[in-house]
Amino acid sequence: MIKEAMLYDKLSDGGVQCNVCSRRCVIASGKKGFCRVRENRDGTLYTLIYGTVSSEAIDPIEKKPLFHFYPGSLSYSLGTIGCNFRCRHCQNWTISQVGLDHSQSVEIMADEAVARALESGSKSISWTYNEPTTWYEYTYDCAKLAKENGLATAYVTNGYITPEALRKISPYLDAFRVDIKAFTEEFYRNVCSANLAPVLESTILAKELGMHVEVINLVIPTLNDSADEIRQLCKWIYDNPGAGTPLHFTRFHPHYKMQDLPSTPVKTLEMAHDIAKEEGLQYVYVGNVFGHEYETTFCPVCGNLLIKRELFNVGEYNLTAEGTCPDCGEIIPIVNEHADMHV
Repeated sequence: MIKEAMLYDKLSDGGVQCNVCSRRCVIASGKKGFCRVRENRDGTLYTLIYGTVSSEAIDPIEKKPLFHFYPGSLSYSLGTIGCNFRCRHCQNWTISQVGLDHSQSVEIMADEAVARALESGSKSISWTYNEPTTWYEYTYDCAKLAKENGLATAYVTNGYITPEALRKISPYLDAFRVDIKAFTEEFYRNVCSANLAPVLESTILAKELGMHVEVINLVIPTLNDSADEIRQLCKWIYDNPGAGTPLHFTRFHPHYKMQDLPSTPVKTLEMAHDIAKEEGLQYVYVGNVFGHEYETTFCPVCGNLLIKRELFNVGEYNLTAEGTCPDCGEIIPIVNEHADMHV
């Protein structure tokens, strides 16, 4: 469905400037933005994918992965097409790197999406699989309606959203699961055709706006796996969103345009985990490694096992109703049915 876009400026020459993502594309009449799904038609910017769904699923929230956001619950998950990045290793490139002419999709309007989420027994709606800001208008309307119906909401995002777009949706967005893909501008430029700085800025702002933030770092051999870079990332997280921010180091597998590299050695992920703990981060996880002990949440004070995960399922849940460790009383930053978010 085509609908006038939100958050853009009309320019004197008939062009427009999109202000949803940090590219802030200036788009001439008859042209599309970098994401391929926002078009200037005679001086008016339109989204071409309002309600256009390429992927629909009912996922465990742990699959996002979100480990501290309604653990053990289901999340009604939607993806569309297009992206404002060009990641060479994208595992969902068949939806993120195509245009409308080469996509397979259906239309699901916001009210129907919320109804399906409620019928599925999901606790939340997640916009995922590709970058959610590409269909910002749809996610905004969906999120507002979801909150009115008692559903939680989550963005699974690359973090390239602008401050004004993030502020506007913030009353209706509960979780900001953000990829910090590396901690160098060189990586972002060469691998993603993007920049690191806006991602860091949006992560800080999401935290300031009261969203639950979890960070993902996909560790790619030879490109972002040095101990020094990992340490710098961990220091930044400690100093900004904070020591209680869940950090996931996930395993890379060769894909798309990056099939010449090997999968990440598990020992590299374990090294990253250990560095993060050395730097004071309290909740550090290893992902894409089936059955690894670092999928488990332990109390950072007494070491008590709090949440044991098995693949994408919660095997044990030992927090109190107040969201504290049952052994020592430490407040754990978990968003769940029984307790508000603890910062």
